[in-house]
Amino acid sequence: MSEHKAEQAAGLARHDHSACIADALDVVERTCAAEGLNLTPVRRRVLEILLETHTALGAYDVLERLAAEGLGSKPPIAYRALGFLVDHGFAHRIEGRNGFVACAHPGERHEPAFLICRTCGRIGEARIETAELDRSADLSGFEVERTVLEAEGLCHRCVKVS
Repeated sequence: MSEHKAEQAAGLARHDHSACIADALDVVERTCAAEGLNLTPVRRRVLEILLETHTALGAYDVLERLAAEGLGSKPPIAYRALGFLVDHGFAHRIEGRNGFVACAHPGERHEPAFLICRTCGRIGEARIETAELDRSADLSGFEVERTVLEAEGLCHRCVKVS
């Protein structure tokens, strides 16, 4: 079994949020350039909107922002941009919240796990080891295509308040 060192979940840990946004945009821009991906102005703006907060935003929340900024008001605009970001690992869909969050580790292959605060809605992203799940799947003849782990609870701020 491989040894895996735990780390704080990005998004919940104290950090310089301006640097968080700038670093993520830089990685995404470099990745798109290296892979020949078209990071259109709308796709970039949707990523910026997701990066502004560590909470899940629905497609219509994103669309509302785009419309207010004159970047489009039709749902396919938001859905296409979100689809591009998710397909290339720059954002994740949060199933339990029916929303999207920017990836905390863009440009890195990883299996994310989400720590979702049920009070304030903040979301932390941790990288997880799926070796045990993969072994069980192999033994069962099951091919894992995607792993989603979402844990709900209270973040450190909300624990102090309750």
